[in-house]
Amino acid sequence: MTPNTPETDTVTARLKNSTLALLAPGIQRPEYDRSTLTAGIVHIGVGGFHRAHQAVALDRLMNAGQALDWAICGVGLLAGDSRMRDALVAQDCLYTVVVKHPDGHREASVVGSMIEYLFAPDAPEAVIEKMASPEIRIVSLTITEGGYNMDRATGEFDVSAAGVVADLVDGAVPSTSFGFVAEALRLRRDRGIAPFTVQSCDNIQGNGEVAKRMFVAYALLKDAVLGAWIEANVHFPNSMVDRITPVTSAADIEEAAALTGLTDAWPVVCEPFFQWVVEDDFPLGRPPLENADVQFVQDVEPYEFMKLRLLNASHQGMCYFGYLSGYRYAHEAMQDPDLVSFLMRYMDREATPTLRPLPGIDLAGYKAMLIERFANPEVKDTLARLCAESSDRIPKWLVPVIRDQLASGGEIDCSAAIVASWARYAEGVDEQGEPITVVDPLRDELVAIALTQRADPLAFIRNERLFGDLVESERFTTAYLRALNGLFESGAKATVKSYR
Repeated sequence: MTPNTPETDTVTARLKNSTLALLAPGIQRPEYDRSTLTAGIVHIGVGGFHRAHQAVALDRLMNAGQALDWAICGVGLLAGDSRMRDALVAQDCLYTVVVKHPDGHREASVVGSMIEYLFAPDAPEAVIEKMASPEIRIVSLTITEGGYNMDRATGEFDVSAAGVVADLVDGAVPSTSFGFVAEALRLRRDRGIAPFTVQSCDNIQGNGEVAKRMFVAYALLKDAVLGAWIEANVHFPNSMVDRITPVTSAADIEEAAALTGLTDAWPVVCEPFFQWVVEDDFPLGRPPLENADVQFVQDVEPYEFMKLRLLNASHQGMCYFGYLSGYRYAHEAMQDPDLVSFLMRYMDREATPTLRPLPGIDLAGYKAMLIERFANPEVKDTLARLCAESSDRIPKWLVPVIRDQLASGGEIDCSAAIVASWARYAEGVDEQGEPITVVDPLRDELVAIALTQRADPLAFIRNERLFGDLVESERFTTAYLRALNGLFESGAKATVKSYR
């Protein structure tokens, strides 16, 4: 949902370069001369997360006198991105970030690391030329998982997508990220300019590897020689990103104006926590982001496992049990000491033993921080959001923990209980008989199966597409049935308490 700028009586000036001096005292603002910045990064898909994450890290460097040749040129490809264009261009690409602390404290700042925004539907050639220019050394992406056009079942590039079909026509003006990136790389190759690095900042496991497979697959279809050149010469580093960034509401817009004294058409709100772990693979160089709390490593995968198996899987451990218990927000669920105890037991005794060494990470501190983040009442993260798309989440985040623990003889009780809570939630009716809106691409199939499990308790986990052969493990089915029977007979709260 795109917020609208509210009408107020107390705030008349709009945030822009010429009004920075009117900011309220104590509001952090660019201390550098923005007119001297040059763009080194083109970022495709400017949304709340990018503006609370990558752009904030660069702004910190610039305020320290560093990375002044690594400013951002934002790019919007979709028709709906015209709203972001209108908001940012009118504000000289300045915007407000409001950090929401758990105690209710608000920390507002103005970020200036983006210096240009291009709306591709209006100026496709300008976008291509920008990416093809020698000063651009990184093209970064936050285009969501769906933006990579990966077939859900096969993991291959979906050649039937309408935008891809249109872009593959000879002489077509690009409309997709694939088309723009491939054409810009073609120009750089033909002009003797080294290729930029493509940096995915999306919340996808192996995001760089996924980006490489998808962009190379498109390029090979468009021009086999170009595709082979991209595969051999373009680098796609993996990264792990983390910061909760809720959708900006009208109330957030009003609050940002009250804090700063200036109207911002589209501020960003976020939690205090920030994490970015990046594979250090940038042939044309990169900003010194290690000076802004970014961790550069040779292998991102152990850190991804940490996030997926601790943070993401714990979200699933909270959301179904929490929703069935009558809670609707994550912070409400975290007021239940039995649910907190359940999550800590899962993290300590089931997920943690499956992790690889994590240099630079205080794992105990990280897990404690997760509980604190979940409990932040200012973020207002809904359990319904966390319950959505479960058929894509549980197989990727939780099932690998179960398999690793089964192989090593480790505990699986909480993991099996999380699966059982999903199965109970998928019935589409809560413990008070009220309907649950199950949001999932496999909704009809899953609800139909779940509604048979009172008579056939193992029906849900017989779905091989989601669980493989787990139903054949007696140790898993015993733990699963214990939890499922508890949910049927005693309810979610009592079931969770039984794991203390």
